[in-house]
Amino acid sequence: MVFSSKLIEDAVNEFAKLPGIGKKTALRMVLQLLKSEKQSVDDFTAAISRMRREVCFCKVCHNVSDHDTCDICANPGRNKSQICVVENIRDVIAIESTQQYNGTYHLLGGILSPLDGIGPEQLQIASLCKRAMENHTEEIIMALSPTIEGDTTVYYIARQLKETSIHITTIARGIAFGGELEFADEMTLARSIAKRLPIENYVSIKGQ
Repeated sequence: MVFSSKLIEDAVNEFAKLPGIGKKTALRMVLQLLKSEKQSVDDFTAAISRMRREVCFCKVCHNVSDHDTCDICANPGRNKSQICVVENIRDVIAIESTQQYNGTYHLLGGILSPLDGIGPEQLQIASLCKRAMENHTEEIIMALSPTIEGDTTVYYIARQLKETSIHITTIARGIAFGGELEFADEMTLARSIAKRLPIENYVSIKGQ
């Protein structure tokens, strides 16, 4: 791809660094910005810069937030005795879109994957167990993608909490095994949340 402007080329190369954005798509974005009003472009770049500079992570659930505590954890109307364990922010957005869940969340920041060097220490598992035991949690809903790595993570967390009285459930298998949670349609995901199952129906924990 040959450019007549080094400035445009540099902008295209930066956009092309984003996941799922190729050079042609990046070029269309840059040309659209070039046609836009200068103030509009300034607002766009200012919003991106401020987001990267000021966004933080909730000290309770590790969700992205504008403050130390996210809006979900700070909402007195949410059921604080219920924690839905998810992999990342995209899963929170997916579940919130179903409007079927009124508890809180805990973002692990990934799932166990020994082959990739991701162990319990790299995830927010210890903080989940500490939070669950200190805050009189009644139920933990495992809403991880139904893959081998997701199942391994569910099993590990359940083992860490097996001596507690916390009721551990998992979303129903409306989500196909091997699928990614964020790509499930809202109806299927809502049904999975509503029809969640006791963890004992899912993996064998007791007596091991």
